[in-house]
Amino acid sequence: MNLLSHTAILSALLLAMFQPGCAIPEVVLDSPSPPITRAEVDLDRYTRKAIGKKPEGVPWIAHVRAFDLNQDGLMDAIGCEAKHDEVIWLRQEGNGQFTEVLLASNMQAPVHAEISDLDEDGDLDVLVSCMNIVFPNNDKIGALIALENDGGENFTKRILLEGVERVNDAKAQDMDGDGDLDLIVGQFGYDQGEVRWMENVGHWQYESHSLLQLSGLINVCVDDFNGDRHPDIAAQFSQQWEEIHLFENDGKGNFTSKIIWGSTNHDFASSGMTVADLNQDGMPDIVFANGDGFGPTLKPGPRPWHGLQWLKNTGDGNFNYNRIGDLAGAYSPVVRDIDQDGDQDVLSVSAFNDWGNSESDSLVWFRNDEDQGFTKVTLAHEPIQLLTIDFADFDGDGVGEIISGCFPSAPPFERINRFAIWKERTSR
Repeated sequence: MNLLSHTAILSALLLAMFQPGCAIPEVVLDSPSPPITRAEVDLDRYTRKAIGKKPEGVPWIAHVRAFDLNQDGLMDAIGCEAKHDEVIWLRQEGNGQFTEVLLASNMQAPVHAEISDLDEDGDLDVLVSCMNIVFPNNDKIGALIALENDGGENFTKRILLEGVERVNDAKAQDMDGDGDLDLIVGQFGYDQGEVRWMENVGHWQYESHSLLQLSGLINVCVDDFNGDRHPDIAAQFSQQWEEIHLFENDGKGNFTSKIIWGSTNHDFASSGMTVADLNQDGMPDIVFANGDGFGPTLKPGPRPWHGLQWLKNTGDGNFNYNRIGDLAGAYSPVVRDIDQDGDQDVLSVSAFNDWGNSESDSLVWFRNDEDQGFTKVTLAHEPIQLLTIDFADFDGDGVGEIISGCFPSAPPFERINRFAIWKERTSR
């Protein structure tokens, strides 16, 4: 495969996963706060170590999730390799050593994995969202696959949903209050997409309920957003919509939907969303990124409006928009107390940037100041083209580490790590 065709395939994959629309930028509803002027560089905060096998060619790590899969007390990680159709288990052996285990092959372009005891037998299963074909495609070729754990580190595929628009995200939660885990599924599709919940009727069987037919789904998140003690669903959409929808649950699996945020910039470039109580007031907030590098131009790259923001939960399912800060190519927002000062910070990576400039941001920490302002701290300029991160205490010392996955979308295909662990220096 020549370089041009390789680049085209990579570009098509990210376009299929996270494509925004192609309109001239306008304004954002609930106009953002002024961009952050405070910025620091702290390249010595973390040491980085590559883990897993050396890549053959350019890796396509679409998602990484930290979790103790075998429940041995050591933090592991699950990765989705979209090019080779693999779900990978980075099993920790202790002393900072990891063994890469092929959890499943022929997984139809996996792009997201969540870990949960889906069959409630006491061990952890893996729920995998699969796009099947990574090129823009309107066919109903998506799938949702469970990797059932037998408790002995053997995993069996169970196809829970197939023949639908390409699946981009899924979560497990009891949505109807009957005590078992249902599924919430987001389908990016292309011209068509959907959000649905799948009611667990027992023995790995599910009854599907459509919530909304809309293309461009990026992420679904589940929490009690309106304080009625029932799990609700938030869904982020890209393409021409650039919206976040809330589906409020009455506790019995009946939902009322509304749009809680939207942009009039059809190239806003929504690229990821997570739920966390950012201001620690007891109500779940929404933190989201806009950093997709595709849009009006043929060449993927950063846009001046890329960055991170949060929707402050003001109660009863209402939210206020706040800008966190600018970051070219922002993806994979993670909320944790990075510096252990008692407040919640935000980590993010840059998937699209000016990689010809050796000082372009790759890994960034938005440090939360006590007044809820944020200071942008650049942690690394490389490896470049990171698409996904997570944060967990991998070595059990009480201080969290970062795990990252690389997804190069265009040249240069250098200064990359397929998977890496970032450990905070003890000498600080």
